[in-house]
Amino acid sequence: MKARFAAPSLPQSGTLLLLAGEGPALAPLGEEADKASGGHVGRAMAAAKFEGKKDQSIEIIAPGDTKLDRVIVLGAGDVSKLQPRDLEMLGGTAAGLLQSAKASEAAVAADLPGDPSVKPGEVAALLASGLRLRTYGFDGYKTKKKDNGVDLEQVSLLTSAAPAARKAFQAFDAVADGVHMARDLVNEPPNTLYPEEFARRAKELEKLGVKVEILDPKQMGKIGMRALLGVGQGSARPPRVAVMRWSGGKSGTKPVAFVGKGVTFDTGGISIKPSAGMEDMKGDMAGAACVTGLMAALAKRKAKVNAVGIIGLVENMPDGEAQRPGDIVKSLSGQTIVVINTDAEGRLVLADLLWYAQDKFKPQFMVDLATLTGAVLVALGKEHAGLFSNNDELSERLTAAGQSTGERVWRLPLASEYDKLIDSDFADMKNT
Repeated sequence: MKARFAAPSLPQSGTLLLLAGEGPALAPLGEEADKASGGHVGRAMAAAKFEGKKDQSIEIIAPGDTKLDRVIVLGAGDVSKLQPRDLEMLGGTAAGLLQSAKASEAAVAADLPGDPSVKPGEVAALLASGLRLRTYGFDGYKTKKKDNGVDLEQVSLLTSAAPAARKAFQAFDAVADGVHMARDLVNEPPNTLYPEEFARRAKELEKLGVKVEILDPKQMGKIGMRALLGVGQGSARPPRVAVMRWSGGKSGTKPVAFVGKGVTFDTGGISIKPSAGMEDMKGDMAGAACVTGLMAALAKRKAKVNAVGIIGLVENMPDGEAQRPGDIVKSLSGQTIVVINTDAEGRLVLADLLWYAQDKFKPQFMVDLATLTGAVLVALGKEHAGLFSNNDELSERLTAAGQSTGERVWRLPLASEYDKLIDSDFADMKNT
């Protein structure tokens, strides 16, 4: 979906979406639309007992004296209390309504009535961000599209602060591009997106100015990434590591590092998973997808930061060469690990990546993104992501950032007492 910004002007045709505050209260362009319709919009709102409450909506087909196809009125609630996250979610709701109306193009009156707490230009940019994030689909493998499927291709956001909105939206647009890239990677089937192909796609970030280095098994073996290599040794698809660097900050400033688990398909190996739901294990590379999308977003918005993204790409398969329960491997750190369960492979991949990142790049901090254990989903459900950290300050920053964006994290204990649980009689530690 493309977003454009223009001064408030009543469209002569097509679909118009208006935002209403509690009351209901319409902004000037909404009042103009009501007047142009001969009061049809206002009468429809009254008949439907529309009060402008958050996410309340009404659709008016061919309103009154206008040539518009439809007017959709969406409630914003108490506009004085709206926060940036609320506005982005409101944009997402607007996108859903426009898609349900089968509109390929639409106009959104992006100025709010009353006195919102967010500046008009930022309001329009945040609405556009929500619209962009919501309008996503993955249907490239469908030979027949839905008969009633209409893509929302362009939205014009009508605002009194169009230049400011246009400028503010540039960063949101770059983030949306990165999010959609990550979603595409997660949705790709595993016979298409295997380690070599994922690495090739990461390499394409060089077009955006990201420096990308790809390590093959020979290079990984020479370095000593034997924990990672052990995970992939049962697959006909050899592992890869992609190292992506964005240098937008001051020269010599230590980077921030992001490390992603990229198991492009996880059967569980010899400790094979139950067959029910195994097809979802194509998504065991979501951490790597997030890191790749992040690096793309940083480059597209020309972020003034030095960042390194490292992803370990492997396929965990159970063939004659596969790693066995009881095998002992040596990690890049030099520690030995006895493998108890080959379905606990993600932490073996990440152990080598994290050591490589801290040893080679000496980052300010490292953030590791991974679909690491279903036990976190059992503990926290879908409302929070689990956060493990040995850094209180970083944990507080991540928690605050998650609160502001709606991506909430819950810090789980990482105490020294737990170290005893992975003691082994045969190696430095056990992996289970």
